Amino acid sequence: MIKIFIGGFPLEMSELELVKLVSIHGEVDTIKIVRDKKTKICKGYAFLEMKTLQDAENAVIELDGTEISGRMLSVKIRDENAITPAPKSFSRGPKTVGYVKTDRTNDPAKKKRPRKLI
Repeated sequence: MIKIFIGGFPLEMSELELVKLVSIHGEVDTIKIVRDKKTKICKGYAFLEMKTLQDAENAVIELDGTEISGRMLSVKIRDENAITPAPKSFSRGPKTVGYVKTDRTNDPAKKKRPRKLI
């Protein structure tokens, strides 16, 4: 299965209409239109699985840049090897578990801060 991304289609377009549009260029196995969790309104992009790489490439060549209802389609083959970068951490100190610091050791050789004598 080859996954493709389709973006920019009209928000009122249904799964069936999108499958009809793409299936002209190859056999579609699955489709997932991304919707808002609360309102269930389409966000304007979807992911499809095509049976073969040739079908997916045909769909990309024929549909990418096509205008539907005044909107330009963006069709791309999803890169399976794409690595998303991990979010940057903004903490500056050591990680803690509960209220105990994880980098603390019971090493007696570890120097302690000298105490002020009175």
